[in-house]
Amino acid sequence: QVQLVESGGGSVQPGGSLRLSCAASGSTFSINTMGWYRQAPGKQRELVASITSGGSTIYADFVKGRFTISRDNAKNTVYLQMNSLKPEDTAVYYCNAGPGWVLSPRGSWGQGTQVTVSS
Repeated sequence: QVQLVESGGGSVQPGGSLRLSCAASGSTFSINTMGWYRQAPGKQRELVASITSGGSTIYADFVKGRFTISRDNAKNTVYLQMNSLKPEDTAVYYCNAGPGWVLSPRGSWGQGTQVTVSS
C-alpha cells in the first residue's frame, strides 16, 4: 500500500506562484507514475499533470507553459511548480500515484491541498 502526503498549497494573487510537493511512502517500489489532479467546487476532478519514473510527462492543455512537474525518485517525491496562476486554478489539488504508465483514479490518493488564487 502507498501513502501520499501533499504540502505547499495556500493563497496567492493572480500571476503568482506556488510549489506543491507530494511524498510517497509504503510500497513505493510499485509506483511508476505520479502526478496531480485537481477539483474545483462544483466541478469534476481533472488531470493536471503526470510524470513517469523515467521522466515522461503529460500536461493538461490548461496548464501548458505555466506549470512544471518534476520528480525525485530517490526521495519518492513529486513536485508541481505553478507559475502565472489564474483565479480559475483555484481548486483542491490531489496527488495520485500508481503502477501504470498513466495516472488512474484506481491509484493511491493523497488527502488534497487547497490552492486559492484571488486578488
